[in-house]
Amino acid sequence: MSSPERSTSRSTAARPRGRRRTALRAASLATSALAAAALLTGCSAAVALEPAPDATDPACADVIVRLPDTAADAERRETDAQATGAWGDPASVLLRCGVEPYGPTTLPCDNVNGVDWIRDDSEAPTYVFTTYGRTPAVQVVVDSNAVSGTSALVDLEAAVAAIPQTTACLNADDVLGTETPAPSETPAPSESPAPSETPAP
Repeated sequence: MSSPERSTSRSTAARPRGRRRTALRAASLATSALAAAALLTGCSAAVALEPAPDATDPACADVIVRLPDTAADAERRETDAQATGAWGDPASVLLRCGVEPYGPTTLPCDNVNGVDWIRDDSEAPTYVFTTYGRTPAVQVVVDSNAVSGTSALVDLEAAVAAIPQTTACLNADDVLGTETPAPSETPAPSESPAPSETPAP
């Protein structure tokens, strides 16, 4: 995916297998939602989506009112579910606010303009991005064959940032508790003793 803005990638601590299975199910459901939205494009002006479990959280309302008219150059569409957004015809970017926040995970974490996103590429070329360290969490599903995922996340940054960040992704050194040792100073060369004078005869 192209990267119009600078992003960094980090990882978080390991997570139990049960949560990994939950993440895979969530990714599969998100991919199915994107496919269904694409199929319904010609049937209705509104994109059919399922609301997230915590879609009624007031913080989600703050996100939705800030959603941009375009994401990754795709025009915004109407949706039929609370706290959701869609862009593109057919829909190539989907957003749901109120999904379950991630705990520690082995999935990669991308920082895009100060927002941490857990990236699930198990259904590539459909990518599922979920905010990390913000409650409720926001999920963005991107069809990378149609749009740039990074561009979509950059365009959605202002809306997502309405939910305060309480924790951040950690890099490997933070997780393992290791630090890169600072280079030690090179000792100055010792001075050679001055030669003793030869006594006069």
